[in-house]
Amino acid sequence: MASRPRPDAVLIQAVIAGALSFAHLHDLAEAAGQSGWKAWAYPVSVDLLLVAAWRRLRNARRDRSAWTWFVIALGASLGANIATAGLLDLHQVPSWLRILVAGWPALAFLGGTLLVHSPTTPAPAVAEPEVAEPAVPDVEVERADEPAASAPELAPAPDPAPVKPAVPALVVPAALLDHARKLAEAHRASTGSPMPADTLSARLGLPEDMTRAIADQLQLA
Repeated sequence: MASRPRPDAVLIQAVIAGALSFAHLHDLAEAAGQSGWKAWAYPVSVDLLLVAAWRRLRNARRDRSAWTWFVIALGASLGANIATAGLLDLHQVPSWLRILVAGWPALAFLGGTLLVHSPTTPAPAVAEPEVAEPAVPDVEVERADEPAASAPELAPAPDPAPVKPAVPALVVPAALLDHARKLAEAHRASTGSPMPADTLSARLGLPEDMTRAIADQLQLA
């Protein structure tokens, strides 16, 4: 089942606005001395010129002639709507308005002809830059008659020297290190010079490697 057409608010508004503008143009033309069918032809002439100028502007936004005729047609439509709002006595229309209304058909015909038959200036084409192909140098290949000399044989690398395992450092107990520090400070206080390592070894009665480890930590000679 086909759905019913829904009324479009914008379309209804456009019909109402067009009917009112059409009536205002008719009333102004009739007050200016154009009676009968001639008064009804003026609104059609103004609206057709406005539509022709608008269509030309859609194709060429920078067309000055299209903008000129669009402003003229819009001014004629707005002027008629404003004039019939009570600002102008339609029973005593001034002479300049009668002249303008009488000359409008020729002006509208000229504008419509120029809009329809004037060629549209196309946008200038942008030339694509030419990409120059890189020059390929001529390479001459010479064939050697003699076989290439064989590469010299490399001597085998010598075996690396065995790495000696690192000797773990001796761990000096903290109590023993404090006792040795006190002996060294007492020797410096009495003699004024650092305590020799052999003297420390004799005082402590320890092996040479342990004494050397203590002397290194106390920075003894």
